[in-house]
Amino acid sequence: MQLPAILDLGAATPLWSQLCAMRGAPARIDAGAVERIGGLCFQILIAAERQWRADGLTFEIADPSPAYLESVRL
Repeated sequence: MQLPAILDLGAATPLWSQLCAMRGAPARIDAGAVERIGGLCFQILIAAERQWRADGLTFEIADPSPAYLESVRL
């Protein structure tokens, strides 16, 4: 799954829906195009990672952009 460039409030519901559709299989999330990520979308990704791990599946954030990494750092 490729994350969009802007992960703001308007992207939260589509992000959640896409992740729910992927549940039950290993997940690879491409964060290379992310330019901006808001708190809600970041929380959704954290919750998804925890759920995947609880299910015994891998959840990978691949190729994170500098903007994504900076948001995680903050």
